[in-house]
Amino acid sequence: MFDVLRARAVRKAGDLLSRSPLRRFIRHQDGTSAIEFALVAVPFIALMFAIIETALVFFAGQTLEAAAATASRLILTGQAQSQGLSANAFKTKVCAQLTVMFDCTGGVYVDVKTYTNFASTNMSSPVSNGNFDSSALTYTPGGPSDIVVMKLYYQWPIYVSLLNTGFANLNGNKRLLVATSAFRNEPYK
Repeated sequence: MFDVLRARAVRKAGDLLSRSPLRRFIRHQDGTSAIEFALVAVPFIALMFAIIETALVFFAGQTLEAAAATASRLILTGQAQSQGLSANAFKTKVCAQLTVMFDCTGGVYVDVKTYTNFASTNMSSPVSNGNFDSSALTYTPGGPSDIVVMKLYYQWPIYVSLLNTGFANLNGNKRLLVATSAFRNEPYK
């Protein structure tokens, strides 16, 4: 008799377990795609934003390089010197090349220095303790046949810094973009 009662209890427990909400939830597969997508969507979207931001930074760097190449020709050919362009006027010419992606009035810095030979040029960036130091920037375009190094600096903000570890090289989640052009001025008159 005890075996019969025990068998009924086991069968009843099995029936209850098979009808339990947990068992039905485990066997029910209607929402698995939505749950799997929810698990994958957040990292995927974060990765997509990081890729887009990285592409924007490289595109901005190339735009800054193109502006440096165009603006350096003003010094190389003597146009900046013969027109008497001041540092602000030269920066305005640079800003004419950088229209959409840059805050040119407060974000672009121009550094033009003259050297006696190429070996003495200084290619270091004016960064101190993770901060950009614009106090050492000058504007000396030189004269005919002088060696000139022109640098453009821009502090690009990094928004998706979680996945771009090490991408920001300045404090405040910013990346310093630098475009450099080194040349010998033409013997203009």
